[in-house]
Amino acid sequence: MNGYEAVRDGGAGLIELSERGRIRVSGSEATMFLNGLVTNDVKSLAENRWMPAVFPTVQGRLIGVVRIARLKDGFLIDTERASHEAVLKTISRFTLAGDFKVADVTDESAIFSVQGQRAVEVVTKVCGTIAADLPRNGVSEHEGVTIIRATHTSEDGFDLVFDSTRAGELRQKLLEGGATPVDEETFEVLRIEAGIARFGRDMDETNVIPETNLDDAVSYTKGCYVGQEIIVRIKHRGHPAKKLVGLKLDQPVEAGTIVTSATVSPKLGSIGLGYVRYEYVNNATVTELPFIRGSWYG
Repeated sequence: MNGYEAVRDGGAGLIELSERGRIRVSGSEATMFLNGLVTNDVKSLAENRWMPAVFPTVQGRLIGVVRIARLKDGFLIDTERASHEAVLKTISRFTLAGDFKVADVTDESAIFSVQGQRAVEVVTKVCGTIAADLPRNGVSEHEGVTIIRATHTSEDGFDLVFDSTRAGELRQKLLEGGATPVDEETFEVLRIEAGIARFGRDMDETNVIPETNLDDAVSYTKGCYVGQEIIVRIKHRGHPAKKLVGLKLDQPVEAGTIVTSATVSPKLGSIGLGYVRYEYVNNATVTELPFIRGSWYG
């Protein structure tokens, strides 16, 4: 079974995500500061839970898309490599304003993700904890490993965050536990099938947040935060001028100005992500994302 089949057809795939940036935030005022900087409601985030969020500019444009996990001793924030430095810089500006501590832990930590229907079985076997008990936005810390139930492929999955010195050991255990390695090219196919946009490719600092299909990362009921006025105004207007959508293509294409990501899916043929102004693009059919609703949605 290859990596694609392991993830899509009932197995478990092992994906390395260590290139993502990781930032720890702590202090008695951490919740207050973060809540004023991101689009989602950090005050409502319970311990051992995570939420998606966006760091916006005052114009409502993207600085970075992040995942915020609330741990016993503070927050763990992770973001794509392309937005890591900008997010870190945005957060670090406030370290002198109160009890708000920021530490970049990217180099000293690593992330492996196990994706697919057998991910529960593999993670339970390797980590010695019952992974099935973790809710879809759940976080657990067990013997030095932070386990985050999350999907990057539209299938069920778990991210394991741990000390980078243990990478070789943990990788071997996951492979012996039944996970199949997924290379970067295969992961790209799975990502596009799952309709997950990448910062620097499908979205960047020129996009306003409502364009980017990140509705789950925005709270419209929380108090003030940077860029809120513009983001709310666009929502009340009805929709942005353009929006990121899935595209079923007549033939393989290279990513460009309209099609931001493209691949040939073993199950769907030529597909891509791109922006449309609420009308069909030439030689393509707009489709709802994700392309494949895997076991994460079951």
